[in-house]
Amino acid sequence: MPTVDVIDKNRNKVDQVDLPDEVFNIEVRPDVLHQVVLWQLAKKRAGNASTKTRSEVRGGGRKPWRQKGTGRARAGTIRSPLWRGGGTINGPKPRDYAFKLNKKLRSLGLKMAISAKLQEDQLVILNDLDLPETKTKHFAGVMSGLDLSKALFVTTEEDHTAILSSRNIPGVKVIRTDGLNVYDVLKYDHLVLIRPSVDKIVERLS
Repeated sequence: MPTVDVIDKNRNKVDQVDLPDEVFNIEVRPDVLHQVVLWQLAKKRAGNASTKTRSEVRGGGRKPWRQKGTGRARAGTIRSPLWRGGGTINGPKPRDYAFKLNKKLRSLGLKMAISAKLQEDQLVILNDLDLPETKTKHFAGVMSGLDLSKALFVTTEEDHTAILSSRNIPGVKVIRTDGLNVYDVLKYDHLVLIRPSVDKIVERLS
């Protein structure tokens, strides 16, 4: 069971916390992380591209010329896919790219992503994230005090002050424990857990 220091906004040690092995210290398998990230990105795809077939393009109801006697090829509509302004053959239609992924595998992937941060010494446990007011400079001061540039902050509840204060700082995101996911954990260099969120994560993944 790894023991990690709990620090304040100036990187001073204020406490220690024991992290359970079954959540924070498991073997990391890149193939599992790859599957979960693919699943997340596939769910995010809009799939809204849509083209019109010859029956959906406006106009083209009248036969452009008679069937025989003109010397030209037979034509039934000016909206044929062969004509400029016509329909599209086998074009994209709205679709859902999501696929099913076992719930246990998704949970395992999140444990592995968190464990990877701990093993790479990129996991930070912060005692609190109390900001005096909603100001970008206050959150920038926290980042400076922690000596971080690209980090994911995890809180137990939706902290609007922290969210609004951090949204103008590139490379920073604040989310709740409910929204913790593999893609975001791997995307940011450091994972910063506010002290109460550790218990919530353990409760969710144990």
